[in-house]
Amino acid sequence: MSEDTELTREEHVAKVRQLIKESDIALLTTVTPDGLETRPMMTQEVEFDGDLWFFTLRETAKVTEIKENPAVNVGYVHKNKSFVSVRGLAEVVEDPEQKEALWNKAYAAIFDVEAQDESLILLKVLVQSVEYWDAGSIVKSAFNIARKLLLDNPETELGTNATVELDV
Repeated sequence: MSEDTELTREEHVAKVRQLIKESDIALLTTVTPDGLETRPMMTQEVEFDGDLWFFTLRETAKVTEIKENPAVNVGYVHKNKSFVSVRGLAEVVEDPEQKEALWNKAYAAIFDVEAQDESLILLKVLVQSVEYWDAGSIVKSAFNIARKLLLDNPETELGTNATVELDV
């Protein structure tokens, strides 16, 4: 993977936005007294601007964990061709207008409540840094890996890797 240092901060954010948008599910990792805990979360259909939003029920372990230690990681994978790792600080948000703005019918089925229900809250992740790997298409990745192995060519490009610091 090559390091992508030629892009501006805004171009990196746009790239991360595209990669996150392609993933329906995120993996949210929180800090627990026993170590780390990871669980799937549904990706919001909003444009990434440096914050991530998730719905959850108020009475869950992740809410307690975030209140005790807000450091989180959010991971995304899209069809084995792109990967995103987001580091940030999470907070519980109780904003009825924001809940309505982010709500869609899928959440009613997932949580068995409506957006106005007080047991439903939002988690906001204030992103500090993002690292991403983008291998392009699966066919291209497979071809380049095979080429690298068969030709013993360490210079074969396997994709792009970049880290973006957003907590400025």
